Amino acid sequence: MEEVKIGVIGLGYVGLPLACLFATRYPVVGFDINRKRLNELRLGIDQTLEVSTESLQSTLVNENPIGTYEQGLYCTDEEEAIRKCNFYIVTVPTPVNKYHHPDLTSLKKASETIGKVIARGDIVVYESTVYPGATEEDCIPVIEQVSGLKFNEDFFVGYSPERINPGDKEHTVEKIKKITSGSTPEIGEKIDAVYRSVISAGTHLAPTIKIAEAAKVIENTQRDVNIAFVNELKKIFDRMAIDVGAVLEAAGTKWNFLPFKPGLVGGHCTGVDPYYLAQKAQEYGYHPEIILAGRRMNDGMGEYVGMQVTKEMIKKGILVKGSRILILGVTFKENCPDVRNTKVIDVVNTLKDYDAKITVYDPWANPEEVRQEYGLCIVSQLPEEKFDAVVIAVAHREFNNINYSSLLKENSVWYNLKA
Repeated sequence: MEEVKIGVIGLGYVGLPLACLFATRYPVVGFDINRKRLNELRLGIDQTLEVSTESLQSTLVNENPIGTYEQGLYCTDEEEAIRKCNFYIVTVPTPVNKYHHPDLTSLKKASETIGKVIARGDIVVYESTVYPGATEEDCIPVIEQVSGLKFNEDFFVGYSPERINPGDKEHTVEKIKKITSGSTPEIGEKIDAVYRSVISAGTHLAPTIKIAEAAKVIENTQRDVNIAFVNELKKIFDRMAIDVGAVLEAAGTKWNFLPFKPGLVGGHCTGVDPYYLAQKAQEYGYHPEIILAGRRMNDGMGEYVGMQVTKEMIKKGILVKGSRILILGVTFKENCPDVRNTKVIDVVNTLKDYDAKITVYDPWANPEEVRQEYGLCIVSQLPEEKFDAVVIAVAHREFNNINYSSLLKENSVWYNLKA
């Protein structure tokens, strides 16, 4: 393959760190349709906090580096700016809709964009989470239709699933082993070589695109099922007045016991990926009982937490209606600003059904993003008033130093979901 010129489609939690990593070695054009996001990136600001300002500013270039063969990242929303790329990487969101069906809208639009600019000999690599077969069945036909080029003759495709863990500064993109694959053995080797040139943890070349897709979707499905198991344990042991945390600590002394904890399962992967696999399984006439049972368990945990809080309040003679309840954390996980598919909202809505007055404090979340996404107003400073109940929904490190006695009324409930 000639000099590698990379175009990254989608500059979110996945695309930006990857684009910055590749830009240390190759000329990279980052394409995104969100102009507000682009303007922030050009100033060296990454609201996702996945890339530091110093790192971003040192990587950015003001002019398109394609053609100069100089390394660097150029961010743009102009399709023409990626026309001279020859190695396209798609990192757009693949959520589910309100019926839990896969939503490939962004993936197909990204494929259309590439179809408008792709040239003979170019390679397209998809990183977005999909079900096995989506790359070849849903994406490639779009590129063929828009471009007029023929797959595996005029252009080639690969799949290399993202493994970004938002908020994790230890397992960054270059330190996570990368699965790669290609539409032909030769293309697979080429794609693997490009990723291997920047991924210090190494790569694993899968035999086919479908195998790489399947590997990605089961990674988070496995995690989802395991968390569902301990969530069910929590419900059982709550009824028996047994501390589930102490039970798991004791069981964890066995060498092969898996260390999962109960909690809310949201985010862009674990709470979504199982539905992609389930959808495809059902198309093949198989109803995945364990996978969907795990999803039902985890999807219901927000309501369960809300009900447990109200139950404890009633036991203490606290009138739930009109009570003041403080919820700590709204992001889908600790120590990161990501609020995508957060299940804390289910806790909030359950308590609101009892006409409780809810205050949500989260020092990590963007209040405007939460308001736009969920219609919920949150505060970024810890309130000074006292509450009838305090719920720790997310284990942000800032919450470790809170003096909870200053937040709780004399007769009150303290509920720590993460204990």
